[in-house]
Amino acid sequence: MDLREKINRKEAVVGVVGLGYVGLPLLLEFASRGLRTMGFDIDKSKVDTLAKGKSYIKHIPTEKIADLIKLGKNEFTTDYSRTAEADVLLLALPTPLDEHREPDLSYIVNTAQSIKPYLRKGQMVILESSTWPGTTAEVVAPILAQSGLKENVDFWVAFSPEREDPNNPKYTINNIPKVVGADDPYARECAIALYSLVTTPVPVSSTRVAESAKLLENIFRSVNIALVNEMKMIMDRMGIDVWEVISAASTKPFGFMPFYPGPGLGGHCIPIDPFYLTWKAHEYDMPTRFIELAGDINTAMPSWVVAKIMSALNSHKKSLNGSRLLILGVAYKKDIDDMRETPALKLMELLREQGAAVDYYDPYVPKLPPTRKYQYDMTSIELTPAAIAGYDAVVVVTDHTAVDYQLVLDNARLIVDTRNVYKQRGHDKIVSA
Repeated sequence: MDLREKINRKEAVVGVVGLGYVGLPLLLEFASRGLRTMGFDIDKSKVDTLAKGKSYIKHIPTEKIADLIKLGKNEFTTDYSRTAEADVLLLALPTPLDEHREPDLSYIVNTAQSIKPYLRKGQMVILESSTWPGTTAEVVAPILAQSGLKENVDFWVAFSPEREDPNNPKYTINNIPKVVGADDPYARECAIALYSLVTTPVPVSSTRVAESAKLLENIFRSVNIALVNEMKMIMDRMGIDVWEVISAASTKPFGFMPFYPGPGLGGHCIPIDPFYLTWKAHEYDMPTRFIELAGDINTAMPSWVVAKIMSALNSHKKSLNGSRLLILGVAYKKDIDDMRETPALKLMELLREQGAAVDYYDPYVPKLPPTRKYQYDMTSIELTPAAIAGYDAVVVVTDHTAVDYQLVLDNARLIVDTRNVYKQRGHDKIVSA
């Protein structure tokens, strides 16, 4: 039985490599359609947690994992030799930037090298990670071909970028169309058949087109967020409320789409993806001034927030050096526990460098996890009236719904609001940033 027929008959085994915010929901979706699934990750603690039927991601209920285990059609493992058991392998891997803001493909390269010895005839590998155009064809496929198997004869590759919005109940895997690209017609047919089981595939002519589409989606957002961040700084200098400006402009029923300013960009995609394209564009001697300018503006926002905090403290006859500050919310967006590229960590670093003592409160992040750049040994405080009153300023960085903002307002000496939580204006203790 060939691969396409296996997929159509739901007899294909789907392996997901990388069980994070993208990979785990993907695995659950295929499992819910009755396919046998296998989850792979190098993090043994993740694998052990999942194997016990527990979730480690806030918006994925433990019940979903427990139900999956009860079905008896899934396994979680760190043993990459077992990738040979899967008919299709989906790679949902991190693609960060290095310290020079250049693409770091080490997770993709290392995973492809780990899979290579166990690659067998009839398998397909689909990359889902956001990356520069050409990664699938120029990096992944050649590594797999080192196994001695021939691409598009013995094995196939494709690219289908993830479109995951964590904890968004309106848009999930099964109602977000999925771009699918491959450089071989049969590979494209197999990938389309696979994703048709869980969502609506959008076929494109090549892996490079699919890779580029993902970058465009996030560069569009990056550029527009940079625009409103710059507008925020201009409006602030002019004494105009940028949030009111955006609200007024949003009443136009055509030709305008609202974007909102913040303390900086977070999440895995928007702060990173634009630089994957700018890096690749250099190979073609093409400047990317517009994209890089947007990245520079967004990257600089934590520093601008620090300046606003300093100014707000000065107005209360306090210096930033020696002040006690509470960061309210450290996840990169509201109502999730995802810390990927959160601007809160950079903001905390900058404030500490200026001599401030910094604590944080986040109902979804009880302890700051180690990241590639930051190794904070900090735990969330208990948000009590006495605790709030003990800080010189509270800085709203993430607008979690679960936070009692009235409690904060009643007890804080000064509030610096980067998210427009306190929409009322004219209160002497609230400073918009």
